[in-house]
Amino acid sequence: MAAKFLQLLLVLSFQLHLSFSGQTSMMESVPDLQSSMYMTIDGYPCVRLLNLSGEIGCSNPGREKVVAPIITLNNANELTQLSAVLLSVDEIESFFARISNDTTFASNVAGVLVESGPEIQNKLKGFSPALKFPQSDFAPYRSINYEWNPIGSGIMWNTYNFPVFLLSQSSTLTLQEAALNNEKSKKSYTADVAEFDLVMQTMKAGTHDSKSCLEENTCLPLGGYSVWSSLPPINISSSVQSKPIILAVASMDSASFFRDKNLGADSPISGLISLLAAVDALSKGNIVDDFNKQLVFIVFTGEAWGYLGSRRFLLELDLQSDAVSGLNYSLIERVVEIGSIGKVLNQEAKNFFVHTAGTSSATNETLDALRIAQDSVKSDHIVVLSANASNPGIPPSSLMAFLGKDSLTSGVVLEDFDTVFTNKFYHSHLDDLSNINSSAIVAAASLVARTLYILASGNKNTSSSALTSINVNVSLVEELMGCLLDCEPGLSCELVKNYITPANTCPSNYVGVIVDEPSSTPYIGYVSDISRFVWNFLAEKTSISKENATSVCSKDCSNDGRVCIRAETDGKGVCVVSTTRYVPAYSTRLKFESGSWTVLPPNNSDPMGLLDAVWTESNWNTIGLRVYTVQNSSFDNIVLLGSIAITVLAYFAIVITRAFLTKALKRD
Repeated sequence: MAAKFLQLLLVLSFQLHLSFSGQTSMMESVPDLQSSMYMTIDGYPCVRLLNLSGEIGCSNPGREKVVAPIITLNNANELTQLSAVLLSVDEIESFFARISNDTTFASNVAGVLVESGPEIQNKLKGFSPALKFPQSDFAPYRSINYEWNPIGSGIMWNTYNFPVFLLSQSSTLTLQEAALNNEKSKKSYTADVAEFDLVMQTMKAGTHDSKSCLEENTCLPLGGYSVWSSLPPINISSSVQSKPIILAVASMDSASFFRDKNLGADSPISGLISLLAAVDALSKGNIVDDFNKQLVFIVFTGEAWGYLGSRRFLLELDLQSDAVSGLNYSLIERVVEIGSIGKVLNQEAKNFFVHTAGTSSATNETLDALRIAQDSVKSDHIVVLSANASNPGIPPSSLMAFLGKDSLTSGVVLEDFDTVFTNKFYHSHLDDLSNINSSAIVAAASLVARTLYILASGNKNTSSSALTSINVNVSLVEELMGCLLDCEPGLSCELVKNYITPANTCPSNYVGVIVDEPSSTPYIGYVSDISRFVWNFLAEKTSISKENATSVCSKDCSNDGRVCIRAETDGKGVCVVSTTRYVPAYSTRLKFESGSWTVLPPNNSDPMGLLDAVWTESNWNTIGLRVYTVQNSSFDNIVLLGSIAITVLAYFAIVITRAFLTKALKRD
């Protein structure tokens, strides 16, 4: 037995000698040694979010990193030890359902690693971690059991006290190899493990709801900055603002199980791109001279989390704050919202569905304008259809916030679906560029641009030169899709870099958090890339007196209704006449004072405020994922016992040899 242990130790020592001698020339520092031992994995975490009643999302269970061997779900039917489970997207829903129902199984899940793959959408019937009726609490009707999103599983709204990461495609291959190695070497003395660093400050501090974590400064409110702009610019200096306002609405934020893998291509970015392209089309020529009503474009953020943007905008209107200077709520005549419009198929007819909030003369006028616009865009074969009368009301949309304030608000929502979402990847990381088509967005933009012109001018002549001159730039739509929905070129595209200096290349349409005191003139470093781009784009497209666009920004650029665009690109910028503003988007039940956030008591006069969950995101120090190889503890024990045995045997050998030599010397 001792001989076998000695042989094992000699072999190990020989292998170590070979390993280190072979890498001596390569390893010149401790970081070199660490990089050879530990492999950092690219991934997108699920993080911890909180509200007034509790928390959702993912976190390490305590204050320390989590380390566990990697196994595939196929080999995880019965977990006998803490394990990092590797699973494919089509296994997510069944896996998390089991987590909820099988506490024994759940207790041995140390972490979850979700695979990525090329064109995985084609292999799935759908995947939506959202609810079947997203944000049903804000619905202006009682049928909250209706299923707009029948494929929704709701798993992103649960709490998981273990880390979950979505892997990149390259990291997926690495983890699959590690799991295969572990499967092949079950009886060996080594294992490939995953080390999860997803320690949330709210877990460390024991603050498990928004009120307590804001008091202890372990979280920040979800929020960002919405953007609005008027065409033509509003004369702020005029004491009388009498033109009726047509409000064209889109959203710029989505939600996902994974914080930073959050594109929302169809829902809602297809609507955003359509609105931007429509604004571009309306900015050409002098068609604004025909307007007898005021067009106002607004792009909300925070809509995926209790309609933060639209509800805060309405509150700012009530307060008549600087963020909405020039606007009057009483002048808003109608709301035209562009929702998910990117899934209309490339077929002979492109069908768009109009969802209305009740019936009124203004709503009927909007429907008529849409049909006139449809008839004027003959080459695109656009068909506008009224949504099914059996629907309980409008689908989840920003219009719900307006109806919550005033149930008589006239509004429509343009969508690519009738009774249920056509987007099978709603609020999922799979709602990406491959989930939409550019021809649908171009068609929607053409329809929206001409409809807004008809409503603002009253010109219903389908053959008028002004109406037929409104054409959407197809190249702009395709460029916007590449900039806002892909990493290549992503936000480093020329269009975006023409206006701002982006902090990131890969876009993410997660709302983010409000870092400092909300303001209508925020510090640019606290405003997201997308919001800053939208602000600059709208400011330029809605500006007038183009001859002034050559003037370099100076300290008085903000006077006389002027704003400074492109200031990030060259440090100088261009001064233009435009009414474009940032509007803070955060919970209406939060107040920032003396450098901290306070949760306000519920206000019975604000029914939607009573439903406000006050969403926050936990702070953290670092987030990381690593893979490395460890020795089995039983192997360490065997080596230890072997070393002890060899030491004992060596001792006895020395004693016996010494006695023998002493005896032999005495004979001599």
